[in-house]
Amino acid sequence: MKRFFNILVGLLLILGMSSCGRVVTPKPFGYFYIAVPDTAYLSLSEYQAPDGSRPCANFPYDFQLSRNAQVVLRTGEDEDYWINVHYPTLNADIHCSYKPVHGNLRSLTDDAMGFVYKHVSQASAIPERVYSNPDARVYGVLFNLQGNTASPSQFFVTDSTRHFFRASIYCNCRPNADSLAPIYDYIQQDVLRMVETMQWR
Repeated sequence: MKRFFNILVGLLLILGMSSCGRVVTPKPFGYFYIAVPDTAYLSLSEYQAPDGSRPCANFPYDFQLSRNAQVVLRTGEDEDYWINVHYPTLNADIHCSYKPVHGNLRSLTDDAMGFVYKHVSQASAIPERVYSNPDARVYGVLFNLQGNTASPSQFFVTDSTRHFFRASIYCNCRPNADSLAPIYDYIQQDVLRMVETMQWR
């Protein structure tokens, strides 16, 4: 019995010593997988609310939006035709505001630029992309805010004489560009679709 005990202790010591030389490396930090849905589009003017109404049918602007999104009307003083394009499965929104132009285009443009550059302390870069569609009288600037900013993308468009439209993406969580990249990329495509299909009415 004593011999069996000595053999068992010897085996345990050998196993213990052989495991001491193993190098343990930590696993890299990972993020949850975010599945984004397929996209089909419809016109804002054709969007139907849950009650069957078409709340945006008489808006002074129209564009194509994702069928995966919901339109939430924003009401309040000086907020006619303001909406949020809400993505319930992604917990994100595109905040959209509209202002008529009455000789105040410079002021509206400065305000829009001010909203973009409020994020400069968190952004690693803010590249701009100028957009122009003379046939539809749609001119504007798209901003891609890189880094852990509250709003990763913003834009404004105008016809320079009557209409001014501004929008920005927000995720309803703590900003982390790496983990939210699939959502940002998905909604960025919808933003481009909004700009490219924008029409004044």
